[in-house]
Amino acid sequence: MFSRRTILGTIAAATLLSGTTAAIAEGEYVALVSKGFQHQFWQAVQSGAEMAAEELGVKITFEGPDNETMVDKQIDMLAAALANKPAAIGFAALDSQAAIPLLRDADEAGIPIVAFDSGVDSDIPLATAATNNVAAAALAAEKMAEFIGGKGKVAVVAHDQTSRTGIERRDGFLDKIKADYPDIEVVTVQYGAGDQLKSTELTKAILTANPDLNGIFGTNEGSAIGVVNGVSEMGKEDLVIIGYDSGKAQKDAIRSGLMAGAITQNPVGIGYETVKAAVMAARGEKIESEIDTGFYYYDADTIDDPKIAAVLYD
Repeated sequence: MFSRRTILGTIAAATLLSGTTAAIAEGEYVALVSKGFQHQFWQAVQSGAEMAAEELGVKITFEGPDNETMVDKQIDMLAAALANKPAAIGFAALDSQAAIPLLRDADEAGIPIVAFDSGVDSDIPLATAATNNVAAAALAAEKMAEFIGGKGKVAVVAHDQTSRTGIERRDGFLDKIKADYPDIEVVTVQYGAGDQLKSTELTKAILTANPDLNGIFGTNEGSAIGVVNGVSEMGKEDLVIIGYDSGKAQKDAIRSGLMAGAITQNPVGIGYETVKAAVMAARGEKIESEIDTGFYYYDADTIDDPKIAAVLYD
């Protein structure tokens, strides 16, 4: 799905393996525990992680629960990874607090933790490789306001209210609207667990309750696709949809005009930087605590721009 050239094109040249050429001791590896494989986003993250592992000559594992509601399953996976004593662990938390006891165990065992995509409410992770979700969601709010003329009613279909990504994207959008657009009312925030079908039904319920709604923001791939499907099924026209992430369905919706635009992260870069940071941490090298992997807003006019196309996925 991602060529070597495409993957490298998503990562700043200055970050490529700077000083990290020696391999981890033979038999050691980096374990990555993801939020899941429900969306193509995570497959893109895995692609970046595998690229870094190949460049660095290390082994990795990459696993996650079947969907992003399975917090207990993810905790079990983290416990199993910890029991296998890897050189380092990369962790994308579904719940920003539930894993803290296990992270303490890792810290006591001397196993460095690097958070990716979504941080935790703890200073145990040495670094977090992620999008600045607050800033990205604020940009989504600005674009929404532009489309609806700075006034009207909007809603949010979010993926959860427990992960840092869910909280930050929701609050980044809401806070920007509150601060800068007093004539825009956010009528509701609903949580669809990033599930397309659930998000579709939530969208239809929102539209039924608010027939004069002007726009909806979907905070991840599954949420945004659910919004598109719900709006289409209700036959609602002239409603502005702003999404988050990529995937074929969102790209098709943007090209066709069903969706006004979306925020894209750099999932390949997230995976790449996570493994790179984990390896450096395992070697005792200094790493930056916040690794900003960047984002763009894209629409039908910019979707084929090379710098944006490089971080989109199908």
